[in-house]
Amino acid sequence: MQGRIWACGERASALFPYGMDHHVYFWLQEEFKNAESRASFEKGLAGLFELPLVQGGRWAVPAKVVERPVIDQSWDYAITMQFANVEDHDAYQVDPDHNKFIESFKAWWAKVQVRDLA
Repeated sequence: MQGRIWACGERASALFPYGMDHHVYFWLQEEFKNAESRASFEKGLAGLFELPLVQGGRWAVPAKVVERPVIDQSWDYAITMQFANVEDHDAYQVDPDHNKFIESFKAWWAKVQVRDLA
């Protein structure tokens, strides 16, 4: 498979210098699924990537893939962030700007799920 990079273990660490990935899935309450609210939320998500401990990542919406029983597309937004290590992730969790994002939008969420990879 030319052009693709496959790696795990030590090789993955050499190719992908991030110590951990942080994934968050957001389900918005129905009243915040309008264009104006979505634009505001997207601006808030984008602002999280300006925080100094975040080394990379992006926000996204569900991909329009073929429906299968194992795929959950019920969420509205997700973010994936990369951190150098778990300690940077933990420091991000208490960053005042991260907490400002939470305070600004937590009333908008019907549900949130987090999955962290090390």
